Parts: sequence; structure tokens; C-alpha cells
Amino acid sequence: MTSTETAYDDNCLFCRIAAGQIPATIVRDSADFLSFRDINPQAPTHVLVIPKAHGYRDAGELAAKNPELAGRLIAEGAEVARLEGLADHADIPGYRLVLNTDDAAGQTVYHVHLHVLGGDALGHFGSAAH
Repeated sequence: MTSTETAYDDNCLFCRIAAGQIPATIVRDSADFLSFRDINPQAPTHVLVIPKAHGYRDAGELAAKNPELAGRLIAEGAEVARLEGLADHADIPGYRLVLNTDDAAGQTVYHVHLHVLGGDALGHFGSAAH
């Protein structure tokens, strides 16, 4: 654990979910991450992946202070996508990994978290093709 990382913040919704104080539909529980279904899904499959330890507000802070954990968060998201049947031989293969950073981007819980979205064809962002 780094100096900015704490094990738990009682005021944090995601810490309380990780501690089992608030119910969630768990998709995967690994040593360092917890994955659970979003209660307001934006796609047929919408899973949130969080580090169990509190301490990183958003993706930028995580990348700057603990790039190794940031990489492992993305790998965990890819594993969740695989387990959810979104990769390779799925009917609609493909998925989106999203890290919202700050209010204007839609972040509402300030405990870094990765959205895994898929299960349907997902449109492009903005007007330019990607």
C-alpha cells in the first residue's frame, strides 16, 4: 500500500460495497479487485471494477502514483470482459473499458473504477470516427 492508499474509507460507497456493508451483484472477487454489476447499466453488460483499497481518486491520480496497479486494473477489466463472454467468440465480440475522471466526465464516486461495457454494438464517441 502506498502512502496515499488507505484500506478503507467509511464515507466511500465503493469501500462499503467491497467491505460487504452494501449489497452488490459480484461478478469477480480477486485479491486486489472487486467487480460488480452497475445498478444503472449503460449497456447490456456493465460491470464496475474497483481496487479493493481506497486511495486513488481517479484514473489520472492512479496512473501518476501507481502505474503498476493501473495496468493491473485494465488487465482485470479485460478478464471480466472475457468471463462475461464479450471477447473472441461472443455473438457481438468487443467491449469498452472506460475510466471517467471528474464531474464533467460523469465520475460520481471518487474511488477509481473501471467500467466494462459490452453485449451490444457500441457507437462511436463524438463526431469523428475512431
